[in-house]
Amino acid sequence: MKKLLQILLVFILTGACSFSQLIPQLGNQRAGTSSLQFLKIGAGARATGMGETFVAVSNDITALYWNPAGLMQFKENGVHFSHTEWLVDLNHEFFGGVYRFGGNNALGLSVISLNTPAMQKTTEFQPNGTGEYFKYGDLGVGLTFARRLTEQFSFGITFRYVEETLAELKMRGYMFDLGTYYWTGLSNTRFAVTISNFGPQVKPSGSITSSTGETISDFQQFPPPTMFRIGFAYDPIDNKTNKLTTSIQLNHPNDNAENLNVGAEYSYKDFLFLRAGYKFNVESENYSAGVGFKAPISITTASLDYSVANFKDLGLTHRLSLNVLLKGKK
Repeated sequence: MKKLLQILLVFILTGACSFSQLIPQLGNQRAGTSSLQFLKIGAGARATGMGETFVAVSNDITALYWNPAGLMQFKENGVHFSHTEWLVDLNHEFFGGVYRFGGNNALGLSVISLNTPAMQKTTEFQPNGTGEYFKYGDLGVGLTFARRLTEQFSFGITFRYVEETLAELKMRGYMFDLGTYYWTGLSNTRFAVTISNFGPQVKPSGSITSSTGETISDFQQFPPPTMFRIGFAYDPIDNKTNKLTTSIQLNHPNDNAENLNVGAEYSYKDFLFLRAGYKFNVESENYSAGVGFKAPISITTASLDYSVANFKDLGLTHRLSLNVLLKGKK
């Protein structure tokens, strides 16, 4: 156990060194240097209502997105559906399913998509449209395995296939998510370390014809939007009637400045949930909030959650999620 703690401590201290730019607004020069931006859109109304401070909470099926080790923080099998009214008429969907086996193991399947309705092609000489249409769409399919090694420590890994389609061009890639989850033994505090979207560079395949008639089929490569996160969570209030979960999270993206998120969730009798969060050092976003309800239905427990997040200049985004768990032994 001591050896495990030493390994975790080294891991955290090594990662903490990468946050030297956290307070200054440095790193913005990296904006626009990664591909597959849809992978950065948070999954689930519960997590986004808490300001996306979820890697150290991750006790529902959206752990498939936030921290694969979080699959060991609940005992039930289940499914999750989430719909997001994203910016500029984009629709973001997330599906997740979890199956537990062997007591200390879990498998998960997740599907992420971002798409638009068909859009009309325009040119310099036909600004009202050429009569042709094209589509834009993203798809990510992930397979997750998680295991509890001790009563306090769990890990998880996700292998994900991703695909992006823009008119005649298509981009494909493979990447990994890695996550750890540790209960410290100090009250009910826990922390987590994750790295998401780690993989090789990708580039489009196919060809396009420019306005001058030139055919272009060779494109530049870009890395995926890799994100390193450290989170810490604590429940200052936890009884049969009231529970308050607080969380803080440091984020180190490879394509922007480091940033800090804080969030909280209050629950009343494990039925009504109120959430709020705030992002610091994020140029385009700030506050978020949400509400949720949980109730037993037949052999399941269903949760319905809603959240709203503010994108300063672009407006609000809205999420609606349904989480269904088969009742299991506590």
